[in-house]
Amino acid sequence: MDVRFLPHNAHQDGLAAFEERDPHLRVLRDLPLVHRPALLARLPRGVPGAFTVGGGRQIGKTTLLKLWMAELLKEGVAPERIAFFTGELIDDHHALVRLVGECLNDRHSPDPGYLILDEVTYIREWDRGVKYLADAGVLADTTLVLTGSDLTFLRQARMRFPGRRGPADVADFHVYPLSFREMLRLKGRLDEPAAVFDPALQPRSETISILFREFEEYLMHGGYLTAANDLVLRGAVRPSTFATYQEWVRGDMLRRGKQEVYLREVLGAIVSRYGSQVSWNSLARDLSIDHPQTVADYVGLLASMDAVYVQPALREDALAPAPKKARKILFTDPFIFHAIRSWLHPVSDPFGTQVRAALESPEWAGRLAEACVASHLSRDFPTYYIKAEGEVDVAIVREGRFWPIEVKWTGQLRAKDLKQIRKYGNGAIWGRVRAPGQLEGVPVEPLPLALARSSGFGAAI
Repeated sequence: MDVRFLPHNAHQDGLAAFEERDPHLRVLRDLPLVHRPALLARLPRGVPGAFTVGGGRQIGKTTLLKLWMAELLKEGVAPERIAFFTGELIDDHHALVRLVGECLNDRHSPDPGYLILDEVTYIREWDRGVKYLADAGVLADTTLVLTGSDLTFLRQARMRFPGRRGPADVADFHVYPLSFREMLRLKGRLDEPAAVFDPALQPRSETISILFREFEEYLMHGGYLTAANDLVLRGAVRPSTFATYQEWVRGDMLRRGKQEVYLREVLGAIVSRYGSQVSWNSLARDLSIDHPQTVADYVGLLASMDAVYVQPALREDALAPAPKKARKILFTDPFIFHAIRSWLHPVSDPFGTQVRAALESPEWAGRLAEACVASHLSRDFPTYYIKAEGEVDVAIVREGRFWPIEVKWTGQLRAKDLKQIRKYGNGAIWGRVRAPGQLEGVPVEPLPLALARSSGFGAAI
């Protein structure tokens, strides 16, 4: 094997060497919070075909695949049947074809093999290389797993490899930051978890109080384990952790040929109008960017990177987006919001100066809570907001109808805010209440409890 890839293939010397020397697995040994993704059980075993794993950068895709490799070894897969390559070190599809050909020729086992191409979108015309390998029969007995941080590559794989994906029912997986539910399970601070996750049970008031504290922490570190581990180990998120996620967004946009000055303007506009309805025209009017389509292009790229979620208005009669109405632009995770805000307004201690202040502000805390609910639910359902005579924060579509949810993370629920949701017979309010109840005939649930009982996994697509 090419020596450049040896650090990521220590498994060739056995499981013990892999767990000791692999750069990703080694880091896990010193962390208090180590997540075992549920997706591990769904990744293919012995099934030939091309599979994709997508999601934002620094989300743990590579660590997920290293854990999967370790599981394959434990299940008896011979080390020589597994190979891991990072696309950052492969220039183009010619180099890719050559490298894969050499790797498979060196494999002496007649059994099916596993080939992982991490961050494949770094490779120029990667899809041509994969298509050639598939058509030439080189991958006939190989489980090929491709990862990328640009979600458009998932769509490209579906379109460009018809008939070459293999017999598996699910071939594409989307990795998200940990959901609130997953983070609760990982931290293990609940004294009665069954009552939290089972809708048929009602937790004690003490458990509800824990949920509220955990949700406030979640609004600080989000679903990113680096930030969550910082908070556990140091009581604060390190400035370097903010910088890591800032550089992901900034670096990937620059790599796609975008201008940093425009990126800063677009992100600044998203933050200043956070949770509000915007159109491309209204955003462009306040920026130096001349054309609304340029704004749309920047936001589209941010969405393809899993940095933002564009929440459209619902067309109620069609259960589809209302194309002529404004949309909301939300960050996909609370910590991405904090990281971007600290890039736009640099300070020496973003956590102490900005994050804590945001959570102490009823206005900003409310915006973050609403965005958190919308982005969570969008992992599992088509998710919108409703704009009619009044507004409803979130509406999900399932079972052939829409289900409206009003998010009220303020100290007081007011009847006048419920003008629109009262028109529906299946709405709910997720609020800052300590026990379920009703307001103006609409069910009210403690927001952290309702969010914990929603899935937010969204692993397979």
